Amino acid sequence: MSRFFSKVNLALATALGVGYIPWAPGTFGTAFALALAVLFPALFWQSLWGLGLVVAFSFVTAGVCGLAEQRLGHDNGRIVLDEVAGMWVALLFLPRVWWVWLAAFILFRLFDITKPLGIGKLQSFKGGWGVMLDDIGAGLAANLLVQLAVLALHISPFA
Repeated sequence: MSRFFSKVNLALATALGVGYIPWAPGTFGTAFALALAVLFPALFWQSLWGLGLVVAFSFVTAGVCGLAEQRLGHDNGRIVLDEVAGMWVALLFLPRVWWVWLAAFILFRLFDITKPLGIGKLQSFKGGWGVMLDDIGAGLAANLLVQLAVLALHISPFA
């Protein structure tokens, strides 16, 4: 791999350097994902287009993370692009209400850190998928819980 391509790959895998923050890089990577969602909310959060974008992003992320782990080691803490993908899964189809997105953020981090419900077993996959799938699982679990709360509280999905 060329030196330039390797540097670009590491920049992407670390979410433009966010992963180099020495404490809680995963939380900062998740915050980076949330910040992008806040800055570009109309892009895709409540549509099938958005689902397609997140799925495509996840495939690209698996490749980027796979290459980065060859250089940094398996699921190295500096690789945070997987948190970006997982957080975006957590936000899919949720109303654009600040506390709903905050709940998704908190639950995503909780599930990503504790890895309950078999989420931790997803790390056993090889390569970039092993780096990524636990974050996708954490995002799905967070999304499901927040969706249930939104339904229970009768919050409009188009807020």
